[in-house]
Amino acid sequence: MSTSNSQKIRLGVFVIISTLIFISLLYFIGNKQNLFGKTFRISAVFNNVNGLILGNNVRYSGINVGTVKNINMMNDTTICVDMIIEDKFLKHLKKNAIAAIGSDGLVGSMVINIMPSKDSSLALIPGDTIKSFSKISTNDMLSTLNTTNENAAILTSDLLKITSAINQGKGTLGLLINDTEMASNLKSTTLNLKTASKSASIAINDLKNMIAAINFNESFAAVLLSDSIAAAQLKEIITNVEKISSKIDTVVSNINEVVLDAKSGDGTVNYMLNDTILVENIDATMKNLKEGSVLLNQNLEALKHNFLTKRYFKKLEKQQAKEEKLNE
Repeated sequence: MSTSNSQKIRLGVFVIISTLIFISLLYFIGNKQNLFGKTFRISAVFNNVNGLILGNNVRYSGINVGTVKNINMMNDTTICVDMIIEDKFLKHLKKNAIAAIGSDGLVGSMVINIMPSKDSSLALIPGDTIKSFSKISTNDMLSTLNTTNENAAILTSDLLKITSAINQGKGTLGLLINDTEMASNLKSTTLNLKTASKSASIAINDLKNMIAAINFNESFAAVLLSDSIAAAQLKEIITNVEKISSKIDTVVSNINEVVLDAKSGDGTVNYMLNDTILVENIDATMKNLKEGSVLLNQNLEALKHNFLTKRYFKKLEKQQAKEEKLNE
């Protein structure tokens, strides 16, 4: 009988303790899910919830303010998430707040982070839908990293081929790197360019000094630049030169016409230019005149020594000498 009472007492204590533990768990879970406090509901629309489930925490500026109450898929690209927020945080939330889905640590569960905006706005009203921001998912990041790794591998392979070709002296770059003679020529060319640049700099400096040393106030340059009278005279000279040039062209044109008329006409000039027989006769006549002049000189010299005319020539010589003395 006593054993039966002891068992009953133990059973009663176990039931009481189990009930208390169950009530405590219910209170803890309910309190965590905001089942017993005053709450209000707000919503946010996302394109991807990234594994968010019912009961996940909602945080405002890093503080747990509520939980996810409902996830409703409106269409193939829009998902509406309802959140239960404790009533005491209502005065801090604004209409321009932004909701974003993140993870609680590296491998923790998903949470909704509500971030306040820097701009001022009206207070949030229960039932409002706030703006959302979709972050890049881990799968998208891994896919991007995978593509980047593949591109890096291809790039590394191409760079390896290029460096191998350069080391073997292939291509222009390989020839430049491996050909010492070309490198020496390039170095010499660079040195010559440097010397030429230095010489050009010195020449420009000398020219600058020459220009600075010119007294423009007393030079011909000042007259050309500032004297309007000299400029007008110079303009008149150029005009006269142009007129003279025009007249010279006219004279040359007339000469050309005369030459053409002489060549194509029937006058004496054309006859003298084109009649070869006349030219030969003139040459023969000139030759005969030259021979006759020589013979005449010989005859005169013979007359000077002839006893009949010798006195006459001596008289002429004396008379010529007397005239020269009078002229002096």
